Amino acid sequence: MFRPKTPTTKSGAALEILGVTFHAAVRRIRKSHRNAAYGLVMNILQSVIFVMVFYWTFELLGLRGTAVRGDFLLYIMTGVFMFMTHTKTLGAVSGAENSTSPMMKHAPMNTLVSIGAASLATLYIQFLSAAAILFFYHVAFTPITIERPVPVLGMFLLAWGTGIGIGMIFMAARPWAPDAFGLAATIYSRANLIFSGKMFLANTLPGYLLVMFLWNPLFHIIDQTRGFVFLNYTPRYTSVSYPIKVMIGCFMVGLIAEFYTRKHASASWSAGR
Repeated sequence: MFRPKTPTTKSGAALEILGVTFHAAVRRIRKSHRNAAYGLVMNILQSVIFVMVFYWTFELLGLRGTAVRGDFLLYIMTGVFMFMTHTKTLGAVSGAENSTSPMMKHAPMNTLVSIGAASLATLYIQFLSAAAILFFYHVAFTPITIERPVPVLGMFLLAWGTGIGIGMIFMAARPWAPDAFGLAATIYSRANLIFSGKMFLANTLPGYLLVMFLWNPLFHIIDQTRGFVFLNYTPRYTSVSYPIKVMIGCFMVGLIAEFYTRKHASASWSAGR
């Protein structure tokens, strides 16, 4: 009489998982701010502050000549939006509930739902923030033109996807050494302030500097995004295929590592934390 209702078909089970993921994503969005609109406004303000800091940095250092021909603020925003989407997704996924979390004791909650909720919540906030800022800039200041909007949206999703993949690796490794891998995730995020290429174009870098950035999938994503946004820029040293390969590889490694951790994890690991 009091047995929980379980789906009898694969489609029913899939719908149940999607429903749980949706509610978990809503919970995560409201966890930081009870008012979802307030949380969105705060994220927009953070993005605007990033844009203005980089704008005045370019002005003070006299680096505007290194930017692509076109709208200078749009040039900065392409880098900031991709950087924030990638970094915030990585932070949300790496900090999501893992196999040792008390939340996993409540069926049908599992790590797949946790990852999906964290990533979807971040995508929702970042997409709305970017759309709101671009709309306000287009209406209030100057009309903007994006040459190839569909590939730009694809790059946005790729920045999100690579953030999920790398975040999954940190999430799976965190139960083994929480402080060490938490610090490693922070170092990676801070390193991306420089190595993501927000402030310059790959085509303008000399060869000895270019090799220091080509390892980073976000560097490729930002450079390719600017090629799709601006008519006067064609990326020569970056590609779309590299971040896709990195994303798939990180997904596979993250899933294997999470499966291994779930099989060997003990609830007593988190008792002392």
